Amino acid sequence: MRRALPLLVLATALLVGCGQDSDDEPGTDAGAGGGSVAATSITIEVRTDADAEPNVMTLECDPAGGDHPQAQEACDALASAGADVLEPVPADQVCTMIYGGPQTATVKGTVDGADVDATFTRENGCEVDRWETLGTTFFDVPLQ
Repeated sequence: MRRALPLLVLATALLVGCGQDSDDEPGTDAGAGGGSVAATSITIEVRTDADAEPNVMTLECDPAGGDHPQAQEACDALASAGADVLEPVPADQVCTMIYGGPQTATVKGTVDGADVDATFTRENGCEVDRWETLGTTFFDVPLQ
């Protein structure tokens, strides 16, 4: 009986280990819901001018998806720019008074798990810089 006990413990350990999905990671609930939720899930609304109908797109990253026409490229642009680009220009920031065009955009949702609600314009050098940091692929609008 003493010899059988270590074998019984080993067999029990093996059976317990077989019940886990190899894709499950500690601290995640991917196995519980049958799928994973994208860490970035946003709605991008772009207007070419104040009177234009908005172009509304959804974008998910990690994995790339949504109805954005170039989802992977837009996710790459956002990752390259970093989350700071979604922060507003500080009120005391000195900006060149160079008008970049009438385009505006809003980005709402979740980026890397954090809530975002960002507004973009092209009304001065600082705003143009924020816009161009993400790029025309992200906003999916040709500039004049």
